[in-house]
Amino acid sequence: MSLGDDGYRSGGQSSGGDHGGYGGYGADDHHLTRTRLPEGEVDPYAPQRRPVRPSRNLITVVAVVVLLIAAIAFANRGGDKSSSDGDDGSSAKGGSSATAPSGVKPVEGKSGGIPSGFAHDKQGAQSAAANFAVLMGGDGMFKADSRHTIVEAIYTRDAAAKLRKPQDEAYSADFLKRLGLDASGNPPQGKTFISRTVPVGTKVESYSADTAKVSVWYSGLIGMAGAGSTDPVRTTWKTWTFTLKWADGDWKVEDDSQRDGPAPVPQDVPAASAEDITKAVKEYGGFTYAR
Repeated sequence: MSLGDDGYRSGGQSSGGDHGGYGGYGADDHHLTRTRLPEGEVDPYAPQRRPVRPSRNLITVVAVVVLLIAAIAFANRGGDKSSSDGDDGSSAKGGSSATAPSGVKPVEGKSGGIPSGFAHDKQGAQSAAANFAVLMGGDGMFKADSRHTIVEAIYTRDAAAKLRKPQDEAYSADFLKRLGLDASGNPPQGKTFISRTVPVGTKVESYSADTAKVSVWYSGLIGMAGAGSTDPVRTTWKTWTFTLKWADGDWKVEDDSQRDGPAPVPQDVPAASAEDITKAVKEYGGFTYAR
């Protein structure tokens, strides 16, 4: 019996040769002697306790946790890299969408609030098409000065020159009047004209080094918000297809066309009041960069 928590030591042959050990017995002893050690003192002859070693199960658990943390850190680090330069975001197995986020840095800058400096690859072409849809579907197209600025910025020089007159004729005073706007494209006092394009996704129809054809599926908002409006804000679903050309170090529009749909089944949600729509449009600004 070894030294216990109560400070007693008993039994066992002494390490002191023929003499009885401290608190033990010799060869001629036939009785047991117990000695109470002073509190705090340790018997020098008592067998020392072996140091406590961590169990193998604990070591295994700690090792597994460390490996798991390292694996997570490695995975997160790898996720910061883009899928591939010049890739459209889809995997070789076709597992991810063509418009899945890729982490590629957005455009380098803007000119007059218009995004520019798109990447010379498939994703850059999709980004350009999505942003062009936002610009051309915005309320800036209903005012001559801002319309001319947008068209000259996003179309090729030849296309912009050909489009200017036909577009000015399309946005005539009669057309603007039907929308509730004056000849300069301004809404009546107390009312808010809304025209906004919200891209849902893009699709590369064809692509080469200097040309691309990209379709943009989008939802649109258009109408006049305000008391007494005869043209309430409504939603549309359309697909806008752009033929792009790499010119002057950026993607430019050569031609474009639109078609209706695909339109999802509308949800049975009560229409908001004109006041709520006006407030929402003012509080929720449109995106300045798409994709």
